Amino acid sequence: MHQHQPSIVQRKRKSLRRQRLARRVLPFLASLFLATPLAGNIQQSVASSRNELQMPKVDFSPKAQFDQELHATYNALGAEQEGLRFETFAKAMTGYLNLRQDGKLDENKQVLTVIDFDLPSTEKRLWVLDLGKKKILFHTLVAHGHNSGENEATNFSNTDQSNMSSLGFYATGSEYEGKHGHSLHLQGLDEGYNTNAAARSVVMHGADYVSEEFIKQNGRLGRSLGCPALPMDQYAQIIDAVNGGTCLFLNKSDACYTSQYLNQDVAIAALVPQAATNGIS
Repeated sequence: MHQHQPSIVQRKRKSLRRQRLARRVLPFLASLFLATPLAGNIQQSVASSRNELQMPKVDFSPKAQFDQELHATYNALGAEQEGLRFETFAKAMTGYLNLRQDGKLDENKQVLTVIDFDLPSTEKRLWVLDLGKKKILFHTLVAHGHNSGENEATNFSNTDQSNMSSLGFYATGSEYEGKHGHSLHLQGLDEGYNTNAAARSVVMHGADYVSEEFIKQNGRLGRSLGCPALPMDQYAQIIDAVNGGTCLFLNKSDACYTSQYLNQDVAIAALVPQAATNGIS
């Protein structure tokens, strides 16, 4: 006896009933799934993936470009390896760029000398930087004024016969032969801080009390009458490298020193060309 086969019409009816049932049940099952912790984790994962795909914002402002240029120069010089802190370097560079903009320096020379009196006299705290060649020409000892302190310089003055060092920015002058032998005139540029340097005969010269041997015997360097005195075996070469309109900066972080040449907007305009035409932001 043959088994009865469902007709085509019956098969279509069953198929339609299954489709209607699925349309009713699937939304309910989906709502149940979305209410489970697993669904929440999946949604968070998708959202997290979207966030990870977002590109980081890049700051193209002149200030950001200025900072980038300073760090690039600092790294190219290898200044950190030679003990020059970035904060001191950035301050010196800001003043150097201001002075160039103001026409106080020889535009054909890209030499910057930094003395950091945050360091004691027993450490090498003078750097001569060739900014054009990205090279440190000298890193050596330098003395401070007799009344500025013993091993550390803590007191500074612009007053004649104070026998103290004077902070701030200087322009180097001409070489000459004086009582200390081959020496270099210095012009103080910071009003109230070092503008009496020439009248006080504050110059760059060599001295036998600036040496490792003197440190071994005395626990510190000898002291000058306010001059940045240099080692006898290096002073002539340093003077030859920095003479004639280059920048010298004497730094001390906690000495309440201020300067018109620490104007960052001027420095940015000098280092980032579009800042001068488009405005600084």
